[in-house]
Amino acid sequence: METSRRRFLWTAACALSSLGFKAHAGVDHLPLATSFKGVATYQRIMARALSQGWNKLPIGARMAKLGRECIGIPYVGYTLEIDDRIECPSANFQGLDCWTFFEVVMGMARLLERPRPAYTPQDLLKEIQWTRYRGGICTGQYLERIHYLNEWFIDNEARGNVKDITRALGGAIRLYGRQSREMTVLWKGYRYLRNNPDLRPKMAVIEQKVNALPVWYIPKSKVAAIESKLADGDIAGIVTRDQGGVCSHVGLITRQNGEARFMHASKNFHRVVLDQTISKYLNAFASHAGLIVARPLPVGREITSRTTYEANLQALGA
Repeated sequence: METSRRRFLWTAACALSSLGFKAHAGVDHLPLATSFKGVATYQRIMARALSQGWNKLPIGARMAKLGRECIGIPYVGYTLEIDDRIECPSANFQGLDCWTFFEVVMGMARLLERPRPAYTPQDLLKEIQWTRYRGGICTGQYLERIHYLNEWFIDNEARGNVKDITRALGGAIRLYGRQSREMTVLWKGYRYLRNNPDLRPKMAVIEQKVNALPVWYIPKSKVAAIESKLADGDIAGIVTRDQGGVCSHVGLITRQNGEARFMHASKNFHRVVLDQTISKYLNAFASHAGLIVARPLPVGREITSRTTYEANLQALGA
């Protein structure tokens, strides 16, 4: 089982042998008008970031500022489902869901560390590709995308993009018996799975492997005690009590007046909002069990060696 889990997480990356692990497979599988929405909003945010020198800030502080620039953008679900068959890195500043909110913010924050005269939509799509797909590669195949947040944490930590700090914060416990099956049970809601029935059994195999990944989380009753350790830009995964997946929601931490507040694309508020403290947010919903946290790492720490990537996955229990 252990060998099988490891093989699952890096099989997609091994397909890079002809490309080289550092290579991006490309962000042009679909026309830019399909894969990138809201170019003017993106350019406005990046121009503000540059004019105010946010590129000089630590990545977490940069993410907090960029996230605040997204407040008010409407919540729109399933914004990653942009074609019937062809998978492509994408960004949509006209509508964000919880996953795409933290992803585009992280992508912009990483991009600002790479000096250039102008930051194009394609530049952001390359950053998103690096974090959204196993091994950072998208060759146009839907199953290359990481669909469950706990797997995203492991794959991105193995590649030097984030550090899972959940256990280091204190009070974490191991989660057992969780069945990640949302994609195959609710396949009618996913455009690619609906239009490609042959993908569903393959997705079921992926879900079985995700179920075997180790997960530690902080129960919500203990989150208030560790809030002071949370920092700007921390990625906060909301662990659910329900079967279907480990996390039902995700957002960013931003500190305000000494508090660790939760910033997220909210289905309830229908937009990106700066919400209450993370502990109060968790306790406001009976379905919330607790929290997992990943801290973004600066650009330049990426793991570009496939051998090191695979060894890191093994060390992380994948």
